[in-house]
Amino acid sequence: MIVKPRIKGFMCATSHPSGCAMDVQRQVEYVVEQGQISNGPARVLIIGASGGYGLATRISAAFGCNAETIGVFFERAASSKYTASPGWYKSAAFAEQAAEKDLYAKNINGDAYSEEVKQAAISLIKEDLGQVDMVVYSLAAPARKLSDGSIVRGTLKPIGEPYDGMTININSGELRAISLEPASPEEVADTVKVMGGEDWERWIAVMLEAGVLADGCITTNYTYLGSEVTWPIYYQGTIGKAKEDLDRAALALKEPMSQIGGEAKVVVMKGVLTQAASAIPGMPIYLSLLFKAMKKAGTHEGCIEQTTRLFATRLFSPGSPGTDDEGRIRMDDLELADDIQAYIKDNWSDVNTMTLSDVADVAGYRQAFMELYGFGFDGVDYEADINTEWEMELVPSD
Repeated sequence: MIVKPRIKGFMCATSHPSGCAMDVQRQVEYVVEQGQISNGPARVLIIGASGGYGLATRISAAFGCNAETIGVFFERAASSKYTASPGWYKSAAFAEQAAEKDLYAKNINGDAYSEEVKQAAISLIKEDLGQVDMVVYSLAAPARKLSDGSIVRGTLKPIGEPYDGMTININSGELRAISLEPASPEEVADTVKVMGGEDWERWIAVMLEAGVLADGCITTNYTYLGSEVTWPIYYQGTIGKAKEDLDRAALALKEPMSQIGGEAKVVVMKGVLTQAASAIPGMPIYLSLLFKAMKKAGTHEGCIEQTTRLFATRLFSPGSPGTDDEGRIRMDDLELADDIQAYIKDNWSDVNTMTLSDVADVAGYRQAFMELYGFGFDGVDYEADINTEWEMELVPSD
């Protein structure tokens, strides 16, 4: 199959296996170049391990700390007519890279919200690793199936008042208007159910009960707060309520984790383009402005730079990692620098299709978007007829 990008809205319906493998290889090479991370974890479970910050964390742990890793994700394999999801190819590529370095890496493909997948992970830990030193929760799912079989869905909406703004058409590079009605109370509650901290708490509870968390184990959950220009649709919207619930969950986990000398921390990451972020109204413009400002300042970071810095300078460096008033570890310091935010605020209200390419890094945003799906990499022959049905060894989860 010759694979070309088919962009639909804020998503791409195809993904390129060789390009996805190149993305993983590039991240592995970056981590190796930084050198080994002292005092890092030896055994890590990553829930949501197939893309974005979850995949980057797995790469930082494996290739920066020589950690044994178990990845949990929910990805689609290829068929004779359709490519696999990018997370499938990237997880397969990670497993291959790990095998070349004799690093333990096993994968569970299934619904992380389900009890079956939780028990599959626990059984695998008991059988192969005994216990884990770190549990990373990095799930980005649009919906959740509850224990009674019902399905709740998250929404990306404002609360209280309508939101009128602009976003970027990824195909044309032009701006288009968007308008969203405020969420209902039920939509807010459902979004918290899907994207909040409840399932993180459940994972830790069943793992503590099973005795698979080692003494001193740390568990982290990634969040994003953004700056005030994004708050109406983000932090003050439905997704913001879900992010607030992570703080509640971290506080609730403090006592049970202390029983094993461990910790539960919410980590605030910088704004990057992920499959989840591309769906949030208004974020494409903000990220394009952010990329422009941070690249000019020489402080731009992607997922792998963030997670490697997190491991090396915050989580596993001597002394306290430093937290804000809510107890969160802040990795968005470079994004929130005064000069960066001043640039964004100065251009936020006045940006239009005519000025967009001058004040924002639209080309960089589009490149990052294409790379999510394995396109746009030098060294990949996108005219080649390739095998898209990649196999991957998986641990049974039912």
